[in-house]
Amino acid sequence: MTASALTTGTWNLDASHSEIGFSVRHAGISKVRGSFTEFDATLTTGETLADSTVEATVQIASVNTKDANRDGHLKGEDFFNAEQFPTMTFKSTAVKGDAGEFVLVGDLTIRGVSKEVEFEAELGGEAVDAFGATRVGFFASTTISRKEFGITWNAALEAGGVLVSDKVKIEIDASFVLPTAE
Repeated sequence: MTASALTTGTWNLDASHSEIGFSVRHAGISKVRGSFTEFDATLTTGETLADSTVEATVQIASVNTKDANRDGHLKGEDFFNAEQFPTMTFKSTAVKGDAGEFVLVGDLTIRGVSKEVEFEAELGGEAVDAFGATRVGFFASTTISRKEFGITWNAALEAGGVLVSDKVKIEIDASFVLPTAE
């Protein structure tokens, strides 16, 4: 499927068929994985992939690593500081490549700090589902430095190294639905 084959319009995220996950190395020997359960996004497709944009908002307080104590720490001042910075946002600024595999460039804002990031992305396809809704799916991933966003808390390990790596991998599976004309 090419970018020009995508239906143009403004698409709404289907959060129940989407996921925003992350992983970070813990104690230098394993990975801790987590996700956010509350988020929203809008995709606007143009005549070409380069004419398309996406904007997303993630509710920080919805972080879930399957450990309530760790989630509380992540929401606190040492990490996300959800009370002062309740959302993380992304706004695309460019799309490079073709619809099969492309790079989605944009501004990611965490803790009030905005940095340009590049997501390696791929189009899953467009289809009409069993209920007549037009859907499109994407997968995207990137790795960021949490220190660049002001998240610097860590603890030294007795054997050397630190408890939490600086690099955080973000993976997104997104399904969007084109609103039907009423």
